[in-house]
Amino acid sequence: MRVADDEALDAYSRAVTSVARSVAPHVASVRLARGSGSAVVFTDDRHLLTNAHVVGGARHGTATFADGGEAEFDVVGADPLSDLAVLRARAGTPPAAVLGNADTLVVGQLVVAVGSPLGFAGSITAGVVSGLGRALPVRQGRAARVIEDVIQTDAALNPGNSGGALADPAGRVVGINTAVAGFGLGLAVPINPTTRRIVDTLLVEGRVRRAYLGLVGVPAPLPDDVAERTGQRAGLRVVEVVRGGPAERAGLRAGDLVLTVGRERVADAQGIQRQLFGEVIGLTLPVTVLRNGAMVDVLAKPTELAG
Repeated sequence: MRVADDEALDAYSRAVTSVARSVAPHVASVRLARGSGSAVVFTDDRHLLTNAHVVGGARHGTATFADGGEAEFDVVGADPLSDLAVLRARAGTPPAAVLGNADTLVVGQLVVAVGSPLGFAGSITAGVVSGLGRALPVRQGRAARVIEDVIQTDAALNPGNSGGALADPAGRVVGINTAVAGFGLGLAVPINPTTRRIVDTLLVEGRVRRAYLGLVGVPAPLPDDVAERTGQRAGLRVVEVVRGGPAERAGLRAGDLVLTVGRERVADAQGIQRQLFGEVIGLTLPVTVLRNGAMVDVLAKPTELAG
């Protein structure tokens, strides 16, 4: 039994050390006028990915890499709703990290966080994916924000980890660490087709015009009779409606189970998020929810998310 335990530990250690070697060189500690955090090199022409809240209102800063090299950078753009921001270094950077697809993650899977907690560059922590499709309500000044579809992990995250990499066992960056939830839980923005679209827009335009509904939800299964009738197995359970937001004005309530938005089926937060780009601002979106066992249709008009 002891031999089997040692073999399991060795396999775990090999996986974590392999990820650390492959990912740490691509992760920088970043310093800005009013704060600090981490960032990940994701293109070979000196672009880095970090959190919008790390950048704040700063336009410039300094990145320090694992080998001790430093580079000044400029902020290309930030998107508060996804909590992502793009930087561009003025001098050379390490090669780009390999980006993965968080849509392939499963609960219980090993993940490794790489960042600069408390200023300690190149720090490594490991854990598992402990939840998917979470929503993170945050407040910036008087404005309410909901960061959708985040990854929950028990890999230890501390101040300064924000903007760093969350990697899978193959060394692919599947998330950008964004916050410490408390009680041993950390959160990361996923790297997936939806966030890649956001990042591509930031690279080209420096900002993302985002439509805003103002609700927080979690994936939930549909009752068997509804699933049989609709052919849909899951929806998004509304747990919070932001006061004064479009969702509240449309009559959506906590407890509603969202089935469709804009006639498209919704099974998680990403199902809504991928529709909320600039082209739907001010348009009327039909929303179908299950409320107290009955189908209810409401009309929501997304507003533009203020920067």
